[in-house]
Amino acid sequence: MIKNKIDEQMTPLQQRIYEAAEGIRHRVMEHTIKNNGGYLSQACSAAEIFATLYLDVLHMGMPEQPLMPGSFLGVPGPENPNHLTGSAFHGIKAPEYDRFFLSPTHYSLVLYAALIEAGRMDVKGLDAFNKDGSVVEMIGADHSPGMEIMTGSLGQGISQAAGIALGRKMKKETGRVVVFLSDGECQSGQFWEAVQAMSYHKLDNMLAYVDINGYQCDGKTTTVMNIEPFDKRLESFGARVFRINGHDVNALAESGKLKPDGRPTFILCDTDPCRGVDILKNRIPKLHYVRFNNEEEREQYREVFQNMMDFAGQGGKTNGDTI
Repeated sequence: MIKNKIDEQMTPLQQRIYEAAEGIRHRVMEHTIKNNGGYLSQACSAAEIFATLYLDVLHMGMPEQPLMPGSFLGVPGPENPNHLTGSAFHGIKAPEYDRFFLSPTHYSLVLYAALIEAGRMDVKGLDAFNKDGSVVEMIGADHSPGMEIMTGSLGQGISQAAGIALGRKMKKETGRVVVFLSDGECQSGQFWEAVQAMSYHKLDNMLAYVDINGYQCDGKTTTVMNIEPFDKRLESFGARVFRINGHDVNALAESGKLKPDGRPTFILCDTDPCRGVDILKNRIPKLHYVRFNNEEEREQYREVFQNMMDFAGQGGKTNGDTI
């Protein structure tokens, strides 16, 4: 739960971003309870990152109205001219506009919730979540809302994004390539090869936000394969690196608006995977996916969710501080 305290120095936009972040957590938690499972800790850790990106950092076109996801029209190929990607939720593509790529697609529900909070996706679109024939998949693909490439295998998203960034640089396009990553996938060799290539080709049109929530499928990141000091390692590869509080929307926004300096930029966001949902702490270190052990546990989460909604309904606001 978040403190009912408003910082008088906060701008209306910053307040809007914090509210959107809470909205993201609420939507993901609601669906986790409804579907008896979900990637909830990812929403807890990354909500402010996604909200800041969509409401302040990303320079993209805007759909005329929130879009309703359609049905799956098949895989891409010369025999399927009807294939569409989820890029329509980011507006029209143009040389001056940024392009956003989600690398860890188990964050897809967080992305869908962010699209709704940003007014890009119809709220009813989540009714089709994880249903047969729907593009609103639990593990999103290139046809899912907000996505345009297939990034299901962790570590591959940054490689594809880097290739697109290189192409845009060669075309002298002014729009950036922004990619979101999770800390666990940065253990892979493909990630480090991509960073090396990004630095070599001076892809300063590339901005990467990394959610460092400290946990992955098998437990704590540091016990699976430690990558710390992450910032120093990235710097040794030639990247420009900033390490910030991933729940501070001011720091998130400022870092994403810096002028390019010839190097790819990484924003390392230290986050809390139980942010706003303290009951998740009972699951540490197994936070990757929430599956309820029984109906009693599910009811406990329902009660927590109801308290969250009651608090929000009573005018509870957030300034990023937790109880």
